[in-house]
Amino acid sequence: MEKRKVVHPYIPNSVPEVQKEMMEAIGINDIEELYKCIPDELKFKGPLNLPKPLLSEWELKRHVDGMMQENASCLEYLSFLGGGCYQHYVPAICDEVNRRSEFLTAYAGEPYEDHGRFQALFEYASMMAELLEMDVVNVPTYDGSQAAATSLRMASRITKRDKVLVLGNSNPDRLRIIKNYCHPGVEVEVLPFDLETGTANMDLLKQKVDENVAAVYFENPSFFGTVEAKGQEIADLVHDAGGLLVVFVEPNSLGVLAPPSRYGADIVCGDLQSLGLHMYYGGARAGFIATPDEERFVMEYPSRLFGIAPTSHKEWGFGDVAWERTSFAKRENAKEFVGTAAALWAITAGVYLALMGPKGMEDLGKGILQRTRYARKLLSEIPGVKPVFPQTPAYREFVLNFDDTGMDVEEINQRLLEEKIFGCIDLSKRFPSLGSSGLFCVTEIHSAGDIERLAKALAKVIS
Repeated sequence: MEKRKVVHPYIPNSVPEVQKEMMEAIGINDIEELYKCIPDELKFKGPLNLPKPLLSEWELKRHVDGMMQENASCLEYLSFLGGGCYQHYVPAICDEVNRRSEFLTAYAGEPYEDHGRFQALFEYASMMAELLEMDVVNVPTYDGSQAAATSLRMASRITKRDKVLVLGNSNPDRLRIIKNYCHPGVEVEVLPFDLETGTANMDLLKQKVDENVAAVYFENPSFFGTVEAKGQEIADLVHDAGGLLVVFVEPNSLGVLAPPSRYGADIVCGDLQSLGLHMYYGGARAGFIATPDEERFVMEYPSRLFGIAPTSHKEWGFGDVAWERTSFAKRENAKEFVGTAAALWAITAGVYLALMGPKGMEDLGKGILQRTRYARKLLSEIPGVKPVFPQTPAYREFVLNFDDTGMDVEEINQRLLEEKIFGCIDLSKRFPSLGSSGLFCVTEIHSAGDIERLAKALAKVIS
């Protein structure tokens, strides 16, 4: 008796009769005939190691819910992890607006099917430009790392030079993406940072900046949370050599820290994750790029730019600016390719900025600065724990050294998990010059009690 084939409700055309009808239509007797072009040594042999199919929606939901309950999230545990993805508060209105169908299902397209999305993106760009004190802001790239890499590519095209200098206190994950994206064509040289301050090594920069350098890139705050105070000095140095300054900035810090445009940055980039975007597994991320309104910058953007203009009906219209420079127009002849973007997250960030306003952003920044200072001070009082870069102001993140505790960071983090705390990012392997050190993060969601709970738990695990 022939074994009955299973019909999978979530796999299209899995009904045997439907499959047979489709094969007859294209003139084959077996599905395997479709794969004859694939070399036999590349084909997987045998059955896949998959569980039995769950045929009802309820069974599937119960199965997935069961797997999800094996996770420990930031809802159950107290988290002090940062390093590029942060637990900030997301106002309910951000989710309410980005779930609207005219935004959620229409991330790209043309004016004739637009229902307010173009205006929403223009308003987002306008608010970001005000926050950054720049003129032009793009529709977001995939994430901040792509924005950083694209900014350096732009600088290379503008200056017609093929070398960029990147400060070594940059996010190492972002640095890998920058190197990958800039190769081939743009050489990326990473410069060691000052071990005393965690900021730029100016003596080394002065040796390295010359007429071959397209741009100097640094992050402010840095990966370590340190605030770079020599921005104008770096800008003057690279400008005197005919290059550009590219700064990756944390947007929610700009209520209290000067925007990079004030200390000479030519291109400013960053990630929107802290502006109303939840932490997801791999997201939510969106990268922004901002420049002055000058043709040499604008025509090097690969991404979409939205502007405003009067219409024939004497109303305001919103749409693309300089469309002809994009890969949508130039296709294979474009300077860079741009496909699916993160426009939905731009709308969400716009909602967040509109809700917060200038005063809200100032209060947010002050609160994070105060929490950072308090946490670093309190944790540094624990015997065996030393602050790294103690004289340098820090925003949201800071580094602690555990050499004197006799424990490595991995062990400390494992013991903190027993206290239902996600501790810190282990820097020991990525930055061996810092010894046994960890990167801690605090945001506006952390109360004084949360920080004191961490201090109590940390003192317990290393005692």
